[in-house]
This record gives sequence, C-alpha cells and structure tokens, in this order.
Amino acid sequence: MDETVHAVGHENVTAAHESTFELTSDDYLTPAGDCILAIEADRVPAEFDDGFVSTCQSADATITATLEADGREATVTGRGHPDLTFESERSMVARTSEYVDDRTIMVDAEAAATDFDRELIDALADGAELTLTLSVEN
Repeated sequence: MDETVHAVGHENVTAAHESTFELTSDDYLTPAGDCILAIEADRVPAEFDDGFVSTCQSADATITATLEADGREATVTGRGHPDLTFESERSMVARTSEYVDDRTIMVDAEAAATDFDRELIDALADGAELTLTLSVEN
C-alpha cells in the first residue's frame, strides 16, 4: 500500500539533522529547519488513506520512504508504531528514534537528513521537485 507526496526543494535545505527528516506543506523554510528536505507538499498525513494509516499502526509494519529528485533516488526503511496517528495537517517526519507525535510517519528510520546523498540534497537546495513514495507492508 502506497502514499505519494510531491514537494519542492528550497535554497535553505541543508539536511544537517541527525535524527529526523521532514517534508512540510509550508511555503517557506528558514535556515533553522535543518531536517526539512522539501516544502509545499501537496499532501499531508491527515489526508492519507485510512487503510494505509491502520497498516502503519502495527509494530510489525515495515515502512519504506523512497525519495526521488532530479534523477537521484534515496530509500529509507523504518517501522510502524501503534501510536502513529497521521493527524498532522502540516508536515511529516521520519524519525530514527521511537518518539511519536501527530507528524510522525515512521520510527526507527535507518537514516536521517544528514545521511542523504549530498548530490540529492544539492538538487533540493537548488529547488528540484521531490517525489516521496511511502510504502507499508505488514
């Protein structure tokens, strides 16, 4: 089961955060947002399919995020959690920890913003369009 989100990079994308990566529907990014990879997301977690959400709420679920921009691709795998709500109407965060809030889309992610290929990050900093595909298996 998949969910797809389209967003765009921004000149302030640095991807320096060591425990999360994020996409936001906001139309701006300040230099402090060092976990944010893209802005102007066309969908937010609150809009995801109920079946997708319920599958992600299993501790046994495997969630894979595939990010593609400017011909470059990265894949990050994490897992679901019973407390995932997908209620955020603004942003989505993948976390290397087990912390969960309304923005969390996966826990125990194998990578954070700082771990992404720098060519992908440079493309996003130049304003490249990003496609995020979230896939869940239980």
